[in-house]
Amino acid sequence: LAKDYRDALLSDILPFWLKHGLDKANGGIRTAVGRHGELLDSDKSVWFQGRAAWVFASVYASGERRPEYLEAALSCACFLRDRCVDQSHPDHKLLFTVTECGDPLRMRRYVFSECFAASGYAAVWRATGEEQWKGLAIDTFALFLRYLSEPGLIPPKTSPSTRPMKGLSPLIMTLATAQDLREAFTEDVVVHGRTLTEWSAAAIAEIRRDFCKPDLRAVCETVGPSGEIYDSFDGRLLNPGHAIEGAWFILREHRHTKDESLKRLGLDMLEWMWERGWDKEYGGLLYFVDLYGKPIQEYWHFMKFWWPHNEAVIATLMAYVLTGEQKFAEMHRKVHQWTYTHFPDPEGGEWFGYLDREGRPTSELKGTMWKGPFHIPRQMLVCWKLVDEIAPKEVPKAVQVEASTPQIGRASCRKECRSRWSPYH
Repeated sequence: LAKDYRDALLSDILPFWLKHGLDKANGGIRTAVGRHGELLDSDKSVWFQGRAAWVFASVYASGERRPEYLEAALSCACFLRDRCVDQSHPDHKLLFTVTECGDPLRMRRYVFSECFAASGYAAVWRATGEEQWKGLAIDTFALFLRYLSEPGLIPPKTSPSTRPMKGLSPLIMTLATAQDLREAFTEDVVVHGRTLTEWSAAAIAEIRRDFCKPDLRAVCETVGPSGEIYDSFDGRLLNPGHAIEGAWFILREHRHTKDESLKRLGLDMLEWMWERGWDKEYGGLLYFVDLYGKPIQEYWHFMKFWWPHNEAVIATLMAYVLTGEQKFAEMHRKVHQWTYTHFPDPEGGEWFGYLDREGRPTSELKGTMWKGPFHIPRQMLVCWKLVDEIAPKEVPKAVQVEASTPQIGRASCRKECRSRWSPYH
């Protein structure tokens, strides 16, 4: 299984983006590509400059020291540093989108570009040892943390006098970015007044206190300031894949701190949201579900997106590695099998991103401003390393049984994939 994850990463996913995404003329990466990599929009996602830098630098630092990986990571990091900062902004915030040569297009109110940039810079430092990247990672994460902690810097989505709300996303981003920096630096540096581990602990404490609802076996996406549940479309909306992503970040923190309460919290979040999100009729993870089982406003709620499945593949495997419990091996087998049966495209390479409820592609796109080289290669890299931790005799049959699925190859699946494809489903 480790070999399958590694081979799919190194033989399919990374070559696809090196060939079709990397901008050799201007630097950085373009992600808006069609089924066979044809460029559909030359504008660039700032998120993906940091995300791709993290992916290529992390694979390079993991031992796969191919020069093209380091060159790609540096290209994205340099483009991010030189072309994606809004020089007119008083805090020099990062933009959200730019043109292919780096002219500004769009700034968003929040600061997630900074998180992905910080992780990317840290990974490039790990790969190169060049101090500028470590300094940039710390400064960029500090800017994110300042915006998160100082009231008024991020305009609220709803009127705070009428319905004050807070979201799960900033906490998950805090946790993930702090972990990425700590792993890259191999030390617990102080950023914006706290160590990285202290930032992780604070984010987890707030998730546990305000967003986790043990009585409902749910993890909320938005709540009131003290964890209140609003009985509205937004207040009831759950995103199982997002919560499952948060669950494995918390399990990852347990692996660092050995705090057993974190393991229990991560496992609970995984199980609660698996129960709510797994589609018992067609398989796969539903994108949105309602806390109380009421109808959902978002019309794509029943669709199967690529990234929640990537996060569930990681989370279920990590849960098995940490516990040895067969139920997590079976969950991993189910999500791995469904994911690798439906998303990979043997004909065009890489993965489809957007499927209908039954698992049929609704779009030929391989990349957008939201989909590019991040969730898929991260899943493959993390799972490859997780399976490497398990002696072969310890890999349970439920995990082994689909070990060859990623290699169902480009020949045997081609006819089936063509028959599945329809833009009208």
